[in-house]
Amino acid sequence: MTPPRSPRTRSDDPGVDRRSFLQTGTAALALGPGALAAPGASAQEAGEAPKPGGEPEWRNRQDGMAYRRLGRTNLMVSEVVAGGDPITPDNYRHMLRAIERGLNYLDMAPAYHDGGTEEAWGKLIKEPSVGRDRVFLATKVSPLNRVRNQMYKDAFDKLPAGEQEEIRARADEIIERRGVKKPGYFLTYFPGQPDSYDPAYLRIAMLAEYRDRVEDNAILRDTIVESLEGSLRRLGTDHVDILMCPHGADAPEDLDSPAILDAFKQLKQQGKVRFLGVTSHNDPAGVLKAAADAGHYDLVMMAYNVVNGGYVDDAIRHASDKDLGIIAMKVAMAVATHHTPLQPVPDWRIQKVQRIVPGDDLKAPQKAYVWALQNPRIAAVISNLWDETYIAENLALAGRKVELQPA
Repeated sequence: MTPPRSPRTRSDDPGVDRRSFLQTGTAALALGPGALAAPGASAQEAGEAPKPGGEPEWRNRQDGMAYRRLGRTNLMVSEVVAGGDPITPDNYRHMLRAIERGLNYLDMAPAYHDGGTEEAWGKLIKEPSVGRDRVFLATKVSPLNRVRNQMYKDAFDKLPAGEQEEIRARADEIIERRGVKKPGYFLTYFPGQPDSYDPAYLRIAMLAEYRDRVEDNAILRDTIVESLEGSLRRLGTDHVDILMCPHGADAPEDLDSPAILDAFKQLKQQGKVRFLGVTSHNDPAGVLKAAADAGHYDLVMMAYNVVNGGYVDDAIRHASDKDLGIIAMKVAMAVATHHTPLQPVPDWRIQKVQRIVPGDDLKAPQKAYVWALQNPRIAAVISNLWDETYIAENLALAGRKVELQPA
């Protein structure tokens, strides 16, 4: 189903052993926006991206599309890649046009339309003009956070009231110290997003006592494996190129889990996945730095836009210097949204992107994408392509160069 016409947006190194992971995975846990660049910093200041290494892997290379290397994966991805939110078994055929124009990366998750997005992409790659080997497929482990949170909550509920209060206070202190709710760093991109903080930081406050019994638990490993196997069934293929795990990491600690590493190594050995990634809305700088320092993550898809950019540019430089691939999401969601409860978007955000990106030929969401793509350390921006109009407007932004203006 196509939404009403509104601003066009929404958006391997498995040889690392467990000891090394646990030693490095928490190296950046204290990182918060207060330690990052000033909010006025821009994508223009990011400098040059590191030089590529290894042989690039091309798919669906077409004239008129620009491509960038996705970090150490060596995947050459289109500068604009496809988000899964608008894609359903009844709304996917317009994406044939995007493939014709050189788009080559399809994002999805079991949580999108209860697996319907994966089913739809499965139909797309079976089209005679597409085929599995013409695109890169990236899915996520949507159930992990829910299962993990419940395991910690079950333990929490058995504690005396006094201990519960101590844990709640510790969780609140961590949130405050890291500044993860700082306006400008934290943005609400979808209804219910702020509700994820309480269970996430309750879990983090319990890690010292409960990490081993939860994070090294067969239940989590099985959750990851079963989620990916379900995705493969819906897609009708035997492997995906990228597995994002967790789906929506709330904090750096979310990556510090032997279950994730063990499940990924198993799935990779079985030929079901190639690269490991993570996505983050709530603490993108902290999660990005933790992924870079962990060593076995290959890429991060993170919230990055004209509002939070100054808070995350230092983390982007750090991760890029370690050859981590970076895809920017929620780029246009800072200036436009299809979520009615979040409308209207504050006008100052729209005015900011209008000032930064010159020209009168682009809408604010398109300017937001152009802004992000001026950062050479960003491999791609993810865009929800609801129909052929979105495809025409947003894919045309690939390769566009502008001189960004002061905010």
